[in-house]
Amino acid sequence: MNRLLLDTHAFIWFVSNDATLPVLTREKIESAEAVFFSIASLWEMAIKLNIGKLSLQGAFEEIQPKLIAAGITILSINFTDTVQFRYLPLHHRDPFDRILVAQAMNHSLVLIVVIRLLMPIMFSGFGNEKVATARSTKHISDI
Repeated sequence: MNRLLLDTHAFIWFVSNDATLPVLTREKIESAEAVFFSIASLWEMAIKLNIGKLSLQGAFEEIQPKLIAAGITILSINFTDTVQFRYLPLHHRDPFDRILVAQAMNHSLVLIVVIRLLMPIMFSGFGNEKVATARSTKHISDI
């Protein structure tokens, strides 16, 4: 099973054909059985655009057509995701990162992240195989 959940930067680099995303990572995304992008990441993008911490090549409103064109499904947050979120260790407090981890766990998805930081700790007891770093082919080759 090859089902992926992209974090914000992995998604941006993928849909904009940014060379920052390694070729192997791009290939894994393109060949995946299913690719998801969390509604939480869309919310995070809207917030960061409003406060000047993110800039996009196009308008925010162009994201939905890009998702559709790329065959990426928006993943809603459900109650079981919030329960999983509630019980994750508090090693990392960013709520957007934490909900992505919870969603990946609940939906059996491999989370493609740009910065690995504390994700393995958040997945403690679940296995690092559920986290792949978008900038490194070290872990992406295993999915």
